[in-house]
Amino acid sequence: MNGLFSEVFISSLVSGGVIAGIPLIYAGLGEAISERAGVLNVGLEGMMLGGAYGGFVGALHFHSTWFGLLSGGLTGMIISLFMVVLCVRLNSNQIVVGIAITLGAEGVTALLHGAIYADTYPRVPVVHPYAIPFLSNIPIIGPGFFNHHISAYLAVVVVFFVSWVLKSTGIGLSIKAAGDQPHALEAAGGGVHRIRTISVLSTGLLAGLGGSFIVLVGAGLFVPFITNGKGFLAIVLAMLVRGRVRWLIVAGVLFGMSLSLTTALQLAGIDVPIDLVLMLPFVLIIVVLFAFGRRSYLPAALALPYDREQR
Repeated sequence: MNGLFSEVFISSLVSGGVIAGIPLIYAGLGEAISERAGVLNVGLEGMMLGGAYGGFVGALHFHSTWFGLLSGGLTGMIISLFMVVLCVRLNSNQIVVGIAITLGAEGVTALLHGAIYADTYPRVPVVHPYAIPFLSNIPIIGPGFFNHHISAYLAVVVVFFVSWVLKSTGIGLSIKAAGDQPHALEAAGGGVHRIRTISVLSTGLLAGLGGSFIVLVGAGLFVPFITNGKGFLAIVLAMLVRGRVRWLIVAGVLFGMSLSLTTALQLAGIDVPIDLVLMLPFVLIIVVLFAFGRRSYLPAALALPYDREQR
């Protein structure tokens, strides 16, 4: 039991929580944008997985972590075009299309990886963390919070930037109107389809970044189904923050700690059944949903197709 309070356990739990939580922050932020615009992006898992594979291929062939992150984000954005065309433009069922995107991404990425890389399982270039001066020297928690790749710190910057955009700019007000009062937005000349298209593409970009972070910074290689349900966790987090996207930073790290608990326990020499630990994040999601889910903010027109002719 003393191992739970050891420096090894706490530092590894914090560090692992940040690494596991950053993908949730990126993807959850994208989902929050999409939901605020009225699009329930159930295909987030597929966009993350596609971004993970795209980032892996980009970093592997161009020997650059940053190029891998860029290619992962662009891959996620390309996949989100299916949601744009089928749901935003053609008014198809958002949940059905989202599930199809996830299943399709799982199949395509597994097939491509098996055909090209299954015999070698190559690794991407090693990332180099940047230790923030002074803060990284704080005992126990300093290295865990303040000694990571720059893309981890970038996630925090992006969260605050998106929070400012959503609350203090015209495009943010238009996104909110697209989810709450789409007909009023259209009457004011805002263009519901245009706003929702921008929102969904932004979601794909951020989900792709989250997926590529898993491969490039977390694992160092790609394996099929590497996202392992993180896209669905991010959807729940986006709903639970009730439109206050800054809380995604705290929620992402906390749930990241639950995801990294297995490694921390092993490093501390604590023997706990792995299956019990692996189910902890999903049990935690159920508990949090039961406690706070009914009070979460959901736009009035969420998951509803927009038709100019209907009022």
